[in-house]
Amino acid sequence: MSRRILVPVDGSDQARTATEFAAETFPDDAIVLLHVINPAEAGYSAQASVPSFSEEWYEQRQTEARERFDELEAVVREAGVETVETVIEVGRPTTAIVDYADDNDIDQLVMGSHGRSGMSRILLGSVAETVVRRANVPVTVVR
Repeated sequence: MSRRILVPVDGSDQARTATEFAAETFPDDAIVLLHVINPAEAGYSAQASVPSFSEEWYEQRQTEARERFDELEAVVREAGVETVETVIEVGRPTTAIVDYADDNDIDQLVMGSHGRSGMSRILLGSVAETVVRRANVPVTVVR
């Protein structure tokens, strides 16, 4: 029985590297590409007060995620992986990633590290670091 490998993707080079690593390391398993739309990114600009703004913003994020999935799915299939799933979740990325893994029989997480250092890491935190601490499955962080 194949395992399910979750790869959170956000458009960064690190997420692409993590996807490539997962495909090469787990070619016989199912790769699940997860993109989390964080509503906090919509912000509180003047545009945000326009009634249609939030819907348009959300639709744009979905379109971007689908385009990202198309590119990464091709990378995964080129590596010989037969089963690729794509999922869009809405919420805080750290929570959405851990909850998805818990609720969907995920066996392993593979994710990119953003490589923050110094004060920015202390002040902003790290999605990868938080997921490593909270996940109930093994997590591989790829640089």
